[in-house]
Amino acid sequence: MASFHMYTISIIFSFILLSPFSNGVFHEEISDILAMNLRSQKTSHLHFYFHDILSGKNPSAIKIISPGGGGIYSFGNTFMCDDALTIGPNASTQVIGRAQGIYAMASQSESALLMTMIFEFTQGKYNGSSISILGRNPFMRDVREMPIVGGTGLFRFARGYALAHTFWFDVKTGDAIVEYNVFVQHY
Repeated sequence: MASFHMYTISIIFSFILLSPFSNGVFHEEISDILAMNLRSQKTSHLHFYFHDILSGKNPSAIKIISPGGGGIYSFGNTFMCDDALTIGPNASTQVIGRAQGIYAMASQSESALLMTMIFEFTQGKYNGSSISILGRNPFMRDVREMPIVGGTGLFRFARGYALAHTFWFDVKTGDAIVEYNVFVQHY
């Protein structure tokens, strides 16, 4: 019975691929995916610094939701960011990209963020490519691990993980410089 179902599915798939109503785009997408499977995956190690600035006249992150009460670290506070990614911890070092996304205080028991972030690279080998991070960031811990759930450009179909280490943090303002070591598998 299982072989009958597989046969039926393969016949249907063949009709879809060979359909005269298809515009060719679907065929190109399928052939791109099949070509990627034939190429070998590689793992890249990226190292950079994330500058999250909430204070001053030109902050790179702003609070967009505040459920009320408490300070900057209260449960539910949500921030939008467009942070510089640099090759060194000093803000004057070369900017290689932007971290754009949302993070929110997601724990009632510890200082932990839910991070939904795109790291877009604008310089060097990965210019025009990006990686997507979606994960939990208990930012008071020394090193945090978050998953890479996808990417674009050279990082299409990417997966991997990012290790974050706080290089500098101002507890009063929330300003931070975070060192990232990212290990990403891609084609």
